[in-house]
Amino acid sequence: MTKLTRSFDLIVLGAGSGGLAAAKKAASYGASVAIIEGDLVGGTCVIRGCVPKKLLVCGSSLLETISCAPSYGFDFDNLKIKSDVLLANVRKEVQRLNELHETFLSKANVELVKGWGEFKNPNIVVTKNRKNGEITNELYGEKILIAVGGRPKKPNIQGASLGWTSDDMFLLKNFPDEITIVGAGYIACEFACILQGLGVKVTQLVRGERLLRGFDFQLSLALAEAMKSKGINLRFGENVSSIEGIIGSLIIKTSRGTEFNSNGLLFATGREPYLEGLKLEKSGVSIIDNKIKVDSESKTNISNIFAIGDVTNRINLTPVAIDEGRSFADRNYGESNRKVNYDLVPYAVFSQPEIASVGMTEEKAIQSIGKDNIKVYKSIFRPLSKSIPKKGSKCILKLIVDKNNNKVLGCHMIGDNASEIIQMASISLMLGATKFDFDNTMALHPTIAEEFVTMR
Repeated sequence: MTKLTRSFDLIVLGAGSGGLAAAKKAASYGASVAIIEGDLVGGTCVIRGCVPKKLLVCGSSLLETISCAPSYGFDFDNLKIKSDVLLANVRKEVQRLNELHETFLSKANVELVKGWGEFKNPNIVVTKNRKNGEITNELYGEKILIAVGGRPKKPNIQGASLGWTSDDMFLLKNFPDEITIVGAGYIACEFACILQGLGVKVTQLVRGERLLRGFDFQLSLALAEAMKSKGINLRFGENVSSIEGIIGSLIIKTSRGTEFNSNGLLFATGREPYLEGLKLEKSGVSIIDNKIKVDSESKTNISNIFAIGDVTNRINLTPVAIDEGRSFADRNYGESNRKVNYDLVPYAVFSQPEIASVGMTEEKAIQSIGKDNIKVYKSIFRPLSKSIPKKGSKCILKLIVDKNNNKVLGCHMIGDNASEIIQMASISLMLGATKFDFDNTMALHPTIAEEFVTMR
């Protein structure tokens, strides 16, 4: 039975990172807020993305650590990886985080409305039970914020339904003995390293000739070599053309005409906004290339409807969505006119080894201001953690500097704790640091990060 129409200052569609941030912040200013979610609270990042993936990385990386242990005097026998235990524990942690986020909403005086939301008109949203189509709520919002995020997509090829997406990987009870991964981006490289580290035989098909387009080329080459050295079968210039068989026993055909068997196939071929079911046509919101176009204040073409995060035509990263949500609430319910700063957004790939980056890559700097106007500083070395076992990939640290004003344009790294180091380096670049500032900063020895302030 449909409940009576209730009114709120703000209705948020989607309880992911951006939606949660906006809802709680708006409520802190005294706004009446309802947040609608048909799945677990937490969104892609918490439920089937960054967090569970990083937990798998933590588990997977132990194998390499243990392999180095004998050189430090440890003796391990009869080691066995139980992927079912790891996956079950990851799901248990995800459920804990879901419950925690629900508690946070309650404490923030945000009403959580369970169900799948769709527009009735620009001010009214109804929620439905997707199993039987029953309308369970009808809500009026003075303002409505769309923050439903994205989802993985599969290519339009024969047998695509037999392949998994990243969402499916977290629901498996066990990982297969061997897997084929299609893609060259974050998700493809991260899962290739995770699964290899857990004892899975991995073949990765890359349509182009390099990994991680948009990252520093030298670092992406170094990652490819590291992955190959671990035993990952990287096949460049090759894509899947069809899949046959059943899950567990697949026949994969590629664009080169080759054919091979695999226990499973993961499509890591991109994501798209999850707009299906919203009935945006009833709201009047414009969609361009399957994304919601917004201005610098997250406004759509409809005055009371806003959008943030992965449904928009902006940078699709969790921290960006969170800041978009908070700044939206600041502007509309607080006293700040703050806007999100999209310059110098740091990126990380939780591959093994990690890659992290902030600012211009060497290639981008050359394209932007010319090769003669930049100077590249770099340091390549084996970290102390690998100096005794003498195995594992080397660290590469790079600074891209503008010769004209000595300003640091980019900071890039592959190696242990790259993401943690680049996060702090981001502060320096945001403040406009020069190479002299880096040089004049005292090193903390012995660390990997000190190389950023000792390059000459």
